[in-house]
Amino acid sequence: MSEHADVLVVGGGPVGALAALRLARQGRSVMLLEARAKDAEVRDARALALSWHSRVLLEDAGAWPDGLPATHIDTVHVSQQGSCGRTRLDREDLDLPHLGAVVDYPALVAGLGGALEQAGVQVRWQCRVTAVKSLSQYACAEVETPEGRLLLTGRLLALAEGGALAETLPGIRRLTHDYHQCAVLAEVETELPPQGVAYERFAHDGPFALLPHGERYMLVWTRSQADAERLLAADESVLREELQLAFGERQGRILAVGPRASFPLVLRQASRVASGRVALIGNAAQTMHPVAAQGLNLGLRDAVGLAEAQGLAADPGDAAALRRYAAARRLDSQAVVGFTHGLIKLFDGHHPLVNRLRGAGMTALDALPALRRKFAGHLVFGVQG
Repeated sequence: MSEHADVLVVGGGPVGALAALRLARQGRSVMLLEARAKDAEVRDARALALSWHSRVLLEDAGAWPDGLPATHIDTVHVSQQGSCGRTRLDREDLDLPHLGAVVDYPALVAGLGGALEQAGVQVRWQCRVTAVKSLSQYACAEVETPEGRLLLTGRLLALAEGGALAETLPGIRRLTHDYHQCAVLAEVETELPPQGVAYERFAHDGPFALLPHGERYMLVWTRSQADAERLLAADESVLREELQLAFGERQGRILAVGPRASFPLVLRQASRVASGRVALIGNAAQTMHPVAAQGLNLGLRDAVGLAEAQGLAADPGDAAALRRYAAARRLDSQAVVGFTHGLIKLFDGHHPLVNRLRGAGMTALDALPALRRKFAGHLVFGVQG
């Protein structure tokens, strides 16, 4: 059996859902393919740091309901352990209500699910895509469902999954760099409340972020694989003490650390974001280190960029439309991936002289308002051509 839509979107996470909403708004028939069951519990420990621009994109798509539990970020404090110098980015730098917001992954997925239903987007749940192919007039996806195997076709197919399917397409290679590190996640209670301040700290044992999460913080700490395994198995007091030593007393004493989780860190970037009638967005196009919290924000801009590249094209998979998409996203993607990878390399060593030079750089950025505003603008809005 086969079914057809103007656009097939593979992957029902935030990036795929936003792409489906934006493309459906153009009057196109869109079919979103998601492997999980509709009512399945979304088990994901991540708290997502979304820029203000990303929130606006989601709100515009109807995917930011009034009741969505989110914690605003008004200030980002950047520093390094064992050296003077810091940079402080504030919402006033960009004249914005907030720099961003932190929202739990399941809550964001639920908000997007409601928006998809309201927009009338067809979602095929429990639909696992096993293969994709691009032909001259349409793209097709082979899928497995509880009812059996199906062949689905569309004029355009957008891949918003982890990237494995992209590797099967002609002309696409995924460039990979394994950091041999893991991100350790845990909710942290501090003596002082967050009050809208997020921290990015380059510590001796690895960079970490503390993101405002209600009255607590969500910790995302890059550690070696061995360290991550040790901290997952250790008593809570071990992580609490190591974090206090690396962070200092900015939020007073660290009172408690909640359950921990971890995931490996690997940089993957596709050599191209289009092959025939297939476009890559989000994690299919690139996955990156969580430092500076840019991955999802970049993916959401991919989703919007793909829809904008279609314009009024009668054929959404038209080669010219996909060339426009690739050209429009090239600078932003390359700049953000290069920036996050470069930060990890820049703060990898801890020689005293190098520490002083990095500290001087952060102090200079903090002291030059025009440069600080430009830097903050890139983090919030992406890199524009």
